[in-house]
Amino acid sequence: MTFRVAGRLVWLAYEVTAALFDYLFDVVLNAPQDLRSARADWMHRAACSHLKIFGGFAKVSGEIPKSGLLVSNHLSYLDIVVICSVAPTVFVSKAEVQNWPVFGLLAKMGGTIFIQRERRTQVGEVNDEIDKALTAGALVVIFPEGTSSNGETVLPFRAPLLEPALRGGHMISIACIQYEIDDGDPKTEVCYWGNHTFFPHLMNLLGKKSVRASLRFGKFNRTTDDRKELAKQLHTAVLELKATEVE
Repeated sequence: MTFRVAGRLVWLAYEVTAALFDYLFDVVLNAPQDLRSARADWMHRAACSHLKIFGGFAKVSGEIPKSGLLVSNHLSYLDIVVICSVAPTVFVSKAEVQNWPVFGLLAKMGGTIFIQRERRTQVGEVNDEIDKALTAGALVVIFPEGTSSNGETVLPFRAPLLEPALRGGHMISIACIQYEIDDGDPKTEVCYWGNHTFFPHLMNLLGKKSVRASLRFGKFNRTTDDRKELAKQLHTAVLELKATEVE
């Protein structure tokens, strides 16, 4: 284990401990009326600190949305840290994330809405939770690809979780995230996909000198009330945003 990895593991332990105390005093003991908002604010603070552990920073362009549904491509578990470091958000994530070391704990405490995609009957329950968050004025982030990729393209979007935005007429924004590192290949060492396993991937990532994230936001004008058509339109819009980033 390199000195960099060892040092960053100690730093990670410190930041997680600090985040737990922050949660205790600012969320639990204060018993805020808007618990969802308080948890999102807490996760925003934690993400800002945790991103620095990776030597990382986010280059942001476009207008950052404050509420509504945010639709983004999905490359890595680091996506949540990067997006949340920019604004308080409520994420919708696959249920397996709950079992990940550190990230799973922070995600649960931050109010993430978890979904078991193989259980079709749960989609309605999750959409109700998304609808409540949107109605309360939260910025809700979904990754409609349903999984992460190596970033070469954007996988087709799934439509079911778009229902709450249609139902409530909420604003929809888009985002595209990309990564760069100087000492490796971001497609395999930052992006988390395929046969990667979490702990070895994380250890390797902690050994990188720095991770640079590029996060571009864009506006989206909805022109349909059909979920599947909306999914196609959003996919095209994110692809166009990705092409803009490459330029």
